[in-house]
Amino acid sequence: MRIGLRIFLGYFLIVAVAALLLARVFVAEVKPGVRQAMEDTLVDTANILAELAADDFLAGRIDHGDFAKRVRALGERDVGAAIWGFRKRATTYRVYITDARGIVVFDSDGRDVGQDYSRWNDVYLTLRGRYGARSSPATPGNADETIMYVAAPIRDDARRVVGSLTVAKPNSAIAPFIARSQSVVMRWGFVLMGVALLIGVLVSWWLSRQIDLLRRYAHAVTAGARAPPPDAAGEFGELGRALETMRTRLEGKQYVEQYVHTLTHEMKSPLAAIRGSAELLESPPGDGTMADADRARFAGSIRGQAERLAQMIDKLLALAAVEHRQRLEKPEPVALAAIAQEAAEQCAQRLHKTGAKLLLDLEPNLPPVLGDGFLLRQALINLIENAADFSPAQGEIVLRLRRDGEAQRVEVSDRGPGVPDYALARVFERFYSLPRPAGGSRSSGLGLCFVAEVASLHGGGAALVNRDEGGAVASLVVPG
Repeated sequence: MRIGLRIFLGYFLIVAVAALLLARVFVAEVKPGVRQAMEDTLVDTANILAELAADDFLAGRIDHGDFAKRVRALGERDVGAAIWGFRKRATTYRVYITDARGIVVFDSDGRDVGQDYSRWNDVYLTLRGRYGARSSPATPGNADETIMYVAAPIRDDARRVVGSLTVAKPNSAIAPFIARSQSVVMRWGFVLMGVALLIGVLVSWWLSRQIDLLRRYAHAVTAGARAPPPDAAGEFGELGRALETMRTRLEGKQYVEQYVHTLTHEMKSPLAAIRGSAELLESPPGDGTMADADRARFAGSIRGQAERLAQMIDKLLALAAVEHRQRLEKPEPVALAAIAQEAAEQCAQRLHKTGAKLLLDLEPNLPPVLGDGFLLRQALINLIENAADFSPAQGEIVLRLRRDGEAQRVEVSDRGPGVPDYALARVFERFYSLPRPAGGSRSSGLGLCFVAEVASLHGGGAALVNRDEGGAVASLVVPG
């Protein structure tokens, strides 16, 4: 399972559990909260009415006095209220009053006058100077429809409790408000969960992308490919830069060790030739042990091997400079046709010595490519010199430039013996060199390797194959 998916699932689980718990808590608290608010209102109402009913009650006209008349008139009143979207046309209060014995002496509904309510908690507790309230079913055995009763004491002038007034209100009157509050809580809970999940998806995608960039970078480095560190911000950026620093240091150490090992191996042959020729030349001239022609030949061998060592060092430095570059820092528009002509001019003296003839076949009006003109010119010079080494005397070398799809292809072909099959897969290896057909000394084995590195640095490629009509053709492909 991908790490991004694992992060998302973990985040989703946490958010889902938290949202579920919060929703359950809020929903569970809505109903008792609303009922507590209603009870508080009933307490205030009961105490106000108890004070208003006290005069009629003490005067013995509670069932036909002004208080009773006003309360009964309440049932005919059109309230005409709009409470948060709910219309209210009539009151839902019921008011009843008991004497000090708990006997009902007034009932706004007129149904229980004369009944003994002394055992109901609202009346029982209130007549004893305590807070009295109860919640009872509207009809016996029906627990779904209940009524809340809250009582207040009626006191005489001496502040003694002489009766109780109870205000009753059906709990069903507040049910729509509870249902709507629960619905609002659930709806916003789902919105909260959706937003949290969206944030989780974005965060998971971002984390997964940063990790994936680092993973791809690590795989590219492991494969030896050119790869810049991922362009990331924050800690991921620091991690990428740390990996790049570590890679550079490790590659630098391995690179130096490999180069030292290979260079010392490649220098043994020319140094041995120089040492052997020098020992032979140590005999004084004219002692009769060495002919002057042999002496000149040994001196020429020393000079040739010294030039080979110098070329090897120069090309090694150039190759090292290319191999260490991860990208072209400042690529510029480069016309490959002009680069090819400049390379041909620089190879003219070398071609003149070998007697080879270079022909340029350049497609006109090709757009410039983005690259490094110096590196591309040096790469073409290497291809031309390599072809000259294997071209027969007075042979013909053709440098051809053509568009190849979304790229431009430079081909340098010769009419030499071609490349043996066993060597085709190794011609671009560092220090790998084949004997020259004319019997000359081998090259440094770095020219084609340099070409391949330059092509890779430009995002292209290099190849060397044999031609059916004889000879070999080396190609350099650059996007553009």
